[in-house]
Amino acid sequence: MPTQPLRLASVNVNGVRAAFRKGMGEWLAAREITILAMQEVRAADEDLATLFSSEWHLLHDPATAKGRAGVAIASRAPAIAHRVALGPSDFDSAGRWLEADFEHAGHTITVVSTYVHSGEVGSPKQVEKFRFLDAMTERMAHLSKHNRYTVVVGDLNVGHRTLDIKNWKGNKNKAGFLVEERAYFDRLIGSEDDTDYNAGAGLGWIDVGRRDAGEVPGPYTWWSQRGQAFDTDTGWRIDYHLATPPLAATVSHYTVDRASAYDQRWSDHAPVVVDYAL
Repeated sequence: MPTQPLRLASVNVNGVRAAFRKGMGEWLAAREITILAMQEVRAADEDLATLFSSEWHLLHDPATAKGRAGVAIASRAPAIAHRVALGPSDFDSAGRWLEADFEHAGHTITVVSTYVHSGEVGSPKQVEKFRFLDAMTERMAHLSKHNRYTVVVGDLNVGHRTLDIKNWKGNKNKAGFLVEERAYFDRLIGSEDDTDYNAGAGLGWIDVGRRDAGEVPGPYTWWSQRGQAFDTDTGWRIDYHLATPPLAATVSHYTVDRASAYDQRWSDHAPVVVDYAL
């Protein structure tokens, strides 16, 4: 029998305990996920162990500051290795970068769950965001050499192109859509002006969501909790699957699990679910 695709989901849960109270558990039970990458977990190891059944194997890197950030990976099979170090030794990346290696269909797949800082123009928060993006770029330059089947997923807190933000004109000078931030994605993927955009023109990474959707607005993955942003689909596409070309070539299905209504959401982000048919 053919091997089932590896179904990898990524979502900023906006506090995993609150997400489960609002319906995340029901979503998870229905989606037949193989590996789930989470960001902004904001919980302790024992909280995750309570929320997830014994069928799941858990990896968790909490933030240094309690109740902040935090990344985790839940998987049906245990990881064969994992790493959390990112950047120079004096750089605190705790709760924002978790790499794990898994065996699937005779291949080793590296999954990275990452949560990039939101940033704030003209503040130390933006300085930290740029430091993190520097470290992430350097690490991603080496990751594909570590394993040709690698994918970096998570809330990257940058809309790369005008297609990725509904109100991009009003956000040109705000964190998340700054020219300097978007340049990092040009480096990782390839710039908008490249004739082979999103074909590995930069460091060789493929934006799976954009390749699937094509040159159309969205599909958005985050909407402000304020106003009518969700109802009018005034969102941002800031949750990504960035895959190495060999892994991107195996994608058989991509979807954003947008809730059917505002009151059905269990996070302000929607899960991004991708099937990799290895």
